[in-house]
Amino acid sequence: MSPHRAIPVQLPTEYGELSGLHGTSQARTVLATAVLLPGYTGSKEDFAALIDPLTEAGFDVLTIDLPGQYQSDGPDDEDAYRPSRLGVVIANLVSRLRSEGRRVLLLGHSYGGLVARAAVLSGAEPVGLTLLASGPSALPPGPRLSLIELCEPALRLHGVEAAAQIYEAHDPAWSARPRELRTLLRARLVSSMPAGLLGMATALRTEPDLVPELAARIQEHRIRGFVVCGEQDDVWSVETQREMAEKLGVDFVTVPDSGHNPNKDNPQGLLDVLVPTWQRWLLS
Repeated sequence: MSPHRAIPVQLPTEYGELSGLHGTSQARTVLATAVLLPGYTGSKEDFAALIDPLTEAGFDVLTIDLPGQYQSDGPDDEDAYRPSRLGVVIANLVSRLRSEGRRVLLLGHSYGGLVARAAVLSGAEPVGLTLLASGPSALPPGPRLSLIELCEPALRLHGVEAAAQIYEAHDPAWSARPRELRTLLRARLVSSMPAGLLGMATALRTEPDLVPELAARIQEHRIRGFVVCGEQDDVWSVETQREMAEKLGVDFVTVPDSGHNPNKDNPQGLLDVLVPTWQRWLLS
């Protein structure tokens, strides 16, 4: 876990309170508020290494646990966690920030990317949308999809703790992680709403390709777009994400020395592409 100066915040929504971390810009002029959405089984802490550098570059930062994740409230309804439903919650959050006079940059990592695009399709109008290691539709066949399918029966029959044990047993990097990190990863998983984990898992198997709809929306409303992934991303392939960027008509960049989590694998490399792009959007 990277140290940071952000403070914990609670944000009221129609799903209850969302838990977040708020970093305040260290610059004289605040360029925008960057809202960062984590992926499946993720949390606000996934962006810890980005918070202080972004505030030093002129951005306020708001990173949240999605509804039902870790320390955020959420309903006991699996369908409520599909991107289309969570997108409405995030769209309302973006609208509230804009009503306060803030310009908003919306970034979603992995599942959070599906939610971020759903927010835009639900009416959110950020200055820019960044899809980080996300895809055009449901997960392709591969280890991540197989692990979700393996854990789901245990989650339904025996609860989150049983699913967490399976998840950890099939993660080749689990034992090599620092003890503090393993403690956080387990705590946030077992604290998450079972309905949320199940609903997101269903969406990861069934989400349709909405790239044409998103392309039309961002063009109509002049929303800047950006697709970024690690150069060794093994979830949605690099080529799949490149093709998605082409169809959206937006820039595509890979982050060196990183896989599906550039925000953790190489945060400085990610910042090196995010900061100048976001500054160009806001200052041009």
